[in-house]
Amino acid sequence: MLKTEELAAERRLIEASQEDPSRFAGLYERYFYRVYAFALARTGEQSMAEDVTSETFRRAFQHLPGFQWRGVPFSSWLFRIAANAATDMQAKGGRQVPLDKVAEQSADPTNEMALIEERVQLLELVERLPRDQRRVIVLRFSEGRRAREIAEAIGRSEGAVKQLQLRALQNLRTWIGESYD
Repeated sequence: MLKTEELAAERRLIEASQEDPSRFAGLYERYFYRVYAFALARTGEQSMAEDVTSETFRRAFQHLPGFQWRGVPFSSWLFRIAANAATDMQAKGGRQVPLDKVAEQSADPTNEMALIEERVQLLELVERLPRDQRRVIVLRFSEGRRAREIAEAIGRSEGAVKQLQLRALQNLRTWIGESYD
Protein backbone atom coordinates (compact mmCIF):
# COMPACT_ATOMS: atom_id res chain seq x y z
CA MET A 1 0.00 0.00 0.00
CA LEU A 2 1.23 3.48 -0.76
CA LYS A 3 2.25 5.74 2.08
CA THR A 4 0.29 8.89 2.83
CA GLU A 5 3.03 11.13 1.37
CA GLU A 6 3.14 9.06 -1.82
CA LEU A 7 -0.62 9.21 -2.20
CA ALA A 8 -0.54 12.99 -1.69
CA ALA A 9 2.19 13.37 -4.33
CA GLU A 10 0.24 11.12 -6.67
CA ARG A 11 -2.91 13.18 -6.14
CA ARG A 12 -1.04 16.41 -6.92
CA LEU A 13 0.33 14.87 -10.13
CA ILE A 14 -3.16 13.75 -11.18
CA GLU A 15 -4.68 17.15 -10.46
CA ALA A 16 -1.86 18.91 -12.32
CA SER A 17 -2.48 16.60 -15.30
CA GLN A 18 -6.19 17.34 -15.19
CA GLU A 19 -5.50 21.08 -15.25
CA ASP A 20 -2.75 20.86 -17.89
CA PRO A 21 -2.87 17.79 -20.16
CA SER A 22 0.80 18.24 -21.07
CA ARG A 23 1.59 17.13 -17.49
CA PHE A 24 0.15 13.67 -18.26
CA ALA A 25 3.67 12.65 -19.30
CA GLY A 26 4.55 12.48 -15.60
CA LEU A 27 1.81 9.94 -14.98
CA TYR A 28 2.84 8.01 -18.07
CA GLU A 29 6.46 7.80 -16.95
CA ARG A 30 5.52 6.88 -13.41
CA TYR A 31 3.21 4.01 -14.39
CA PHE A 32 4.45 2.79 -17.77
CA TYR A 33 6.40 -0.22 -16.51
CA ARG A 34 3.69 -1.30 -14.10
CA VAL A 35 1.02 -1.18 -16.79
CA TYR A 36 3.28 -2.93 -19.30
CA ALA A 37 4.14 -5.70 -16.82
CA PHE A 38 0.45 -6.09 -15.99
CA ALA A 39 -0.46 -6.26 -19.69
CA LEU A 40 2.31 -8.79 -20.34
CA ALA A 41 1.04 -10.96 -17.49
CA ARG A 42 -2.49 -10.76 -18.91
CA THR A 43 -1.70 -11.37 -22.56
CA GLY A 44 1.47 -13.44 -22.46
CA GLU A 45 2.62 -11.78 -25.68
CA GLN A 46 5.04 -8.88 -26.00
CA SER A 47 3.38 -7.24 -29.01
CA MET A 48 -0.09 -7.54 -27.53
CA ALA A 49 1.16 -6.20 -24.18
CA GLU A 50 2.58 -3.19 -26.02
CA ASP A 51 -0.78 -2.63 -27.71
CA VAL A 52 -2.66 -2.98 -24.43
CA THR A 53 -0.26 -0.56 -22.72
CA SER A 54 -0.70 1.99 -25.49
CA GLU A 55 -4.46 1.65 -25.42
CA THR A 56 -4.51 1.90 -21.62
CA PHE A 57 -2.72 5.24 -21.62
CA ARG A 58 -4.81 6.52 -24.53
CA ARG A 59 -8.00 5.74 -22.62
CA ALA A 60 -6.58 7.12 -19.36
CA PHE A 61 -5.62 10.37 -21.09
CA GLN A 62 -9.03 10.62 -22.71
CA HIS A 63 -10.92 10.00 -19.45
CA LEU A 64 -8.58 11.77 -17.01
CA PRO A 65 -10.75 14.92 -16.82
CA GLY A 66 -13.53 12.79 -15.31
CA PHE A 67 -11.26 10.91 -12.90
CA GLN A 68 -12.18 11.55 -9.28
CA TRP A 69 -9.65 11.06 -6.52
CA ARG A 70 -10.88 8.56 -3.91
CA GLY A 71 -7.67 7.91 -2.01
CA VAL A 72 -7.00 4.69 -3.93
CA PRO A 73 -3.74 4.36 -5.88
CA PHE A 74 -4.04 5.66 -9.44
CA SER A 75 -2.50 2.39 -10.61
CA SER A 76 -5.71 0.58 -9.60
CA TRP A 77 -7.64 2.67 -12.12
CA LEU A 78 -4.98 2.07 -14.77
CA PHE A 79 -4.98 -1.71 -14.13
CA ARG A 80 -8.75 -1.78 -14.55
CA ILE A 81 -8.40 0.07 -17.85
CA ALA A 82 -5.60 -2.31 -18.90
CA ALA A 83 -7.66 -5.38 -18.01
CA ASN A 84 -10.56 -4.05 -20.09
CA ALA A 85 -8.23 -3.16 -22.97
CA ALA A 86 -6.71 -6.65 -22.90
CA THR A 87 -10.15 -8.24 -22.92
CA ASP A 88 -11.28 -5.98 -25.77
CA MET A 89 -8.19 -6.71 -27.85
CA GLN A 90 -8.39 -10.44 -27.28
CA ALA A 91 -12.05 -10.45 -28.30
CA LYS A 92 -11.39 -8.21 -31.30
CA GLY A 93 -8.39 -10.20 -32.48
CA GLY A 94 -10.06 -13.52 -31.91
CA ARG A 95 -7.25 -14.52 -29.58
CA GLN A 96 -8.21 -16.64 -26.67
CA VAL A 97 -6.30 -16.93 -23.43
CA PRO A 98 -5.93 -20.62 -22.52
CA LEU A 99 -8.14 -21.67 -19.60
CA ASP A 100 -5.16 -22.65 -17.47
CA LYS A 101 -3.75 -19.11 -17.94
CA VAL A 102 -7.09 -17.59 -16.93
CA ALA A 103 -7.14 -19.80 -13.84
CA GLU A 104 -3.59 -18.75 -12.98
CA GLN A 105 -4.50 -15.08 -13.35
CA SER A 106 -7.61 -15.22 -11.22
CA ALA A 107 -6.40 -17.76 -8.64
CA ASP A 108 -4.38 -15.36 -6.49
CA PRO A 109 -4.52 -11.66 -7.35
CA THR A 110 -2.02 -10.89 -4.58
CA ASN A 111 0.50 -13.25 -6.16
CA GLU A 112 -0.17 -11.75 -9.60
CA MET A 113 0.48 -8.24 -8.29
CA ALA A 114 3.68 -9.40 -6.59
CA LEU A 115 4.89 -10.88 -9.88
CA ILE A 116 4.00 -7.69 -11.71
CA GLU A 117 5.89 -5.61 -9.16
CA GLU A 118 8.94 -7.88 -9.58
CA ARG A 119 8.78 -7.42 -13.36
CA VAL A 120 8.46 -3.68 -12.94
CA GLN A 121 11.50 -3.61 -10.69
CA LEU A 122 13.47 -5.66 -13.21
CA LEU A 123 12.43 -3.40 -16.10
CA GLU A 124 13.46 -0.34 -14.10
CA LEU A 125 16.84 -1.92 -13.31
CA VAL A 126 17.39 -2.80 -16.97
CA GLU A 127 16.77 0.87 -17.81
CA ARG A 128 19.65 1.79 -15.46
CA LEU A 129 22.14 -0.34 -17.41
CA PRO A 130 24.64 1.34 -19.73
CA ARG A 131 23.25 1.67 -23.27
CA ASP A 132 25.13 -1.26 -24.87
CA GLN A 133 24.42 -3.62 -21.97
CA ARG A 134 20.74 -2.66 -22.05
CA ARG A 135 20.53 -3.28 -25.81
CA VAL A 136 22.08 -6.72 -25.42
CA ILE A 137 19.72 -7.68 -22.57
CA VAL A 138 16.65 -6.50 -24.47
CA LEU A 139 17.65 -8.25 -27.70
CA ARG A 140 18.63 -11.44 -25.88
CA PHE A 141 15.84 -11.87 -23.37
CA SER A 142 12.97 -9.80 -24.75
CA GLU A 143 13.38 -10.68 -28.39
CA GLY A 144 15.08 -14.05 -27.88
CA ARG A 145 17.95 -13.38 -30.26
CA ARG A 146 21.19 -15.36 -30.24
CA ALA A 147 24.60 -13.82 -29.59
CA ARG A 148 25.51 -13.95 -33.30
CA GLU A 149 22.32 -12.11 -34.29
CA ILE A 150 22.87 -9.49 -31.60
CA ALA A 151 26.47 -9.01 -32.72
CA GLU A 152 25.30 -8.33 -36.26
CA ALA A 153 22.56 -5.97 -35.05
CA ILE A 154 24.83 -3.82 -32.90
CA GLY A 155 28.03 -4.11 -34.94
CA ARG A 156 30.10 -5.93 -32.31
CA SER A 157 31.78 -9.32 -32.13
CA GLU A 158 30.05 -12.31 -30.57
CA GLY A 159 32.60 -12.26 -27.77
CA ALA A 160 31.86 -8.61 -27.05
CA VAL A 161 28.13 -9.36 -26.93
CA LYS A 162 28.70 -12.20 -24.46
CA GLN A 163 30.87 -9.93 -22.32
CA LEU A 164 28.24 -7.18 -22.37
CA GLN A 165 25.59 -9.71 -21.38
CA LEU A 166 27.74 -11.04 -18.54
CA ARG A 167 28.40 -7.54 -17.19
CA ALA A 168 24.75 -6.59 -17.49
CA LEU A 169 23.63 -9.69 -15.60
CA GLN A 170 26.26 -9.05 -12.92
CA ASN A 171 24.99 -5.48 -12.54
CA LEU A 172 21.39 -6.65 -12.31
CA ARG A 173 22.25 -9.30 -9.71
CA THR A 174 24.10 -6.72 -7.64
CA TRP A 175 21.25 -4.21 -7.81
CA ILE A 176 18.63 -6.85 -7.03
CA GLY A 177 20.71 -7.96 -4.05
CA GLU A 178 20.92 -4.37 -2.81
CA SER A 179 17.16 -3.95 -3.04
CA TYR A 180 16.58 -6.96 -0.77
CA ASP A 181 19.13 -5.91 1.88
